[in-house]
Parts: sequence; C-alpha cells; structure tokens
Amino acid sequence: MGLIDGLNKDFESRVRLGIMSVLIVNEWVDFNELKELLDLTDGNLSSHNKALEKNGYIEMKKEFVGRKPKTSFQITEKGRKAFQNHLNALEELLK
Repeated sequence: MGLIDGLNKDFESRVRLGIMSVLIVNEWVDFNELKELLDLTDGNLSSHNKALEKNGYIEMKKEFVGRKPKTSFQITEKGRKAFQNHLNALEELLK
C-alpha cells in the first residue's frame, strides 16, 4: 500500500479540511460562524457542506431563533472516524 492510499479524497480541498477541522472540535457550529472562521462566501460554504453531508460526514440542523432561521452543522460519527483516519494518513506521510 502506498503512502497516499490512506488519504481521503473527500478532504483534499482546503475548504473541506477547514470545515472538518472546525466541526471535529465543536459541538454545533452555525453557518455564519463557519463562514466567518473560514473566510468563505455563502455559495462556496454551501456547496462543500452539501458534499460532506451527502457523504454522511456532517449533519445539518435548521431552526428558528426568534424569527430568524439558523442553520447549524455537526460532525457525524462516520465523519469523525473518516477525518481522523485522514489525519493519521497525513501524519504517516510526514514521517
């Protein structure tokens, strides 16, 4: 098995790496906070979140706070395992 075989293509993008890094250390993060932390546009963040959600790595929660809609994201157990495996593979690559 090659050194890069353990890397997950779903996390190759710097945006997805950023999203997963924020979510792995936080319970729920709302859309605007994630957008600010990673300095992304709405569309860019949305497209990457949809891809991660489609693969079962993150989940989305929509709710109303007062009269305003709020969208938040959380890493799933599948996402936590996949991302940790990806980080482990990166560590191996750096050795």
